[in-house]
Amino acid sequence: MDYKKVGKCIIINNKNFEDKTGMGTRNGTDKDAGDLAKSFKNLGFEVYTYNDRSRDDMEKLLKQAAEENHSDAACFACILLSHGEEGLIYGTDGPMAIKSLTALFRGDKCKSLIGKPKLFFIQACRGSEFDEGIQTDSGPANDTLETDANPRYKIPVEADFLFAYSTVPGYYSWRNPGRGSWFVQSLCSVLNEHGKQLEIMQILTRVNYVVATNFESQSDDPRFSEKKQIPCVVSMLTKELYF
Repeated sequence: MDYKKVGKCIIINNKNFEDKTGMGTRNGTDKDAGDLAKSFKNLGFEVYTYNDRSRDDMEKLLKQAAEENHSDAACFACILLSHGEEGLIYGTDGPMAIKSLTALFRGDKCKSLIGKPKLFFIQACRGSEFDEGIQTDSGPANDTLETDANPRYKIPVEADFLFAYSTVPGYYSWRNPGRGSWFVQSLCSVLNEHGKQLEIMQILTRVNYVVATNFESQSDDPRFSEKKQIPCVVSMLTKELYF
């Protein structure tokens, strides 16, 4: 992190959606956005929060951020709070591919962030399955193919991304209308306590533990009651990251 500044953190907080999307108001998300802004400011980020943005707005905002000069910044963070499905995040006017936002920061598109961590935190559903609290093995692993690559030093354009999702693919993500979402609240509490000591994967492993052990849904409707959630970290980071 030996740069002039830690970097920029963009929070897109979508709470209200157009009727045509069929999506309800995300009560509790403003608490998430406020708590995240505090936690990331404490880590030294410059935080910018944008509320209720359409798909076009979201793409414009992040394209603009990717085109800025990040030479004196150590990393970049983006937090998306919205409705979602697997691979998709909702603007106020409908869904778009998460990849269309994250790809703007690839090494071939955003030169001043090459070799630097690009962190995406995504609080959104990834489907409509519920986690009942027990899981089975998914069968034998496929044989993997090995390839020999040219050892010359070249960085893959997809390198140095980290995606911290609130839940695993296919699953529902829980939010409390008064207290905020399970994932964001857990993330903020671990960052506030250990954000400056632990490595990012240690931080997110602790977040997984807090969400997995401290939360269970309660509902008068038995279909929505006693459900669990586990966040999911996908890391293409090439170095350890300490704030």
